[in-house]
Amino acid sequence: MDTHGFPPQLHVFVRDWLSANNILLKSRDGHVLIDTGYGKHKALTLALVASRRGIGGEPLAEVINTHCHSDHFGGNAALAAHYGCPIALPEGEVPVVKAWDTKALLLDYAGQEADRFHVSRALVAGTSEVWGDLEWKILAAPGHAMRAVVFYNPEHRILISGDALWENGFGFVMPASMDPLAMPATRATLEMIAGLDVRGVIPGHGDVFGDPRPALDRAFKRLAAFEADDSRVARTALKALLTFALLDRQRMPLANVTPYLENIGIFRDINAHCLHLSAEGLTTVLVNDLIKLGAVAVVDGDVVPAG
Repeated sequence: MDTHGFPPQLHVFVRDWLSANNILLKSRDGHVLIDTGYGKHKALTLALVASRRGIGGEPLAEVINTHCHSDHFGGNAALAAHYGCPIALPEGEVPVVKAWDTKALLLDYAGQEADRFHVSRALVAGTSEVWGDLEWKILAAPGHAMRAVVFYNPEHRILISGDALWENGFGFVMPASMDPLAMPATRATLEMIAGLDVRGVIPGHGDVFGDPRPALDRAFKRLAAFEADDSRVARTALKALLTFALLDRQRMPLANVTPYLENIGIFRDINAHCLHLSAEGLTTVLVNDLIKLGAVAVVDGDVVPAG
């Protein structure tokens, strides 16, 4: 057992907010990696997997994704090329990736990118898989990503939650005026997780944590605030997306933020459906909110991630 009380064949590489955490499940029957980070960090992902804490020089049997956003599947192509391993996705993501629908995958539509890859098979919600000599139940977890799944091991009561639940929240949700199903789906997913017997959660971002009840309490309060104010949902989503862009680029001249927001489809669409601000007004709202949150700072005329 490691310090989190997990089986020794399960290892978590805790990453950051640009690359999702990587979960390695080791077995004599074949090593499996869940989620592969952002494409910009693919060299580090490859190095971590091949490290002494990873699999060294052994083969990787399969790559698995909880959902198909760039911070979770951005290393897929590099890992498949290096190891010659297949890639398994949630069933709903398979046709989207096969068509390489960059809008549905929130790639160019959200100012993000990823290398295209081949899908080998689908993961079906309601079934189970054995990875790392452990049985994992595949559970549908729509909301932040409507085609997402989470993985639950009843024996050790471990939940691999992706972006459905973090210690302090969950992944951004589309406003009701854009997708009326997203908020109810998020609530249903949180209620599903609350019904599981869990003693350890491996989130898509942030550290592993234990008893999920405090995190669920915070998540339900956040969700209730969203349900009461669609503009709050919209601002939260756009702040998350702008922060991601800044983490990717490291800095952006303040004068370039408005043209950037005008050029990226998801910013235009959410603003048009929910906020109804001028392009300059949207820049002011997002940048000022992120400064107040301590997420960004303006340094020498550039907006930069803080901390």
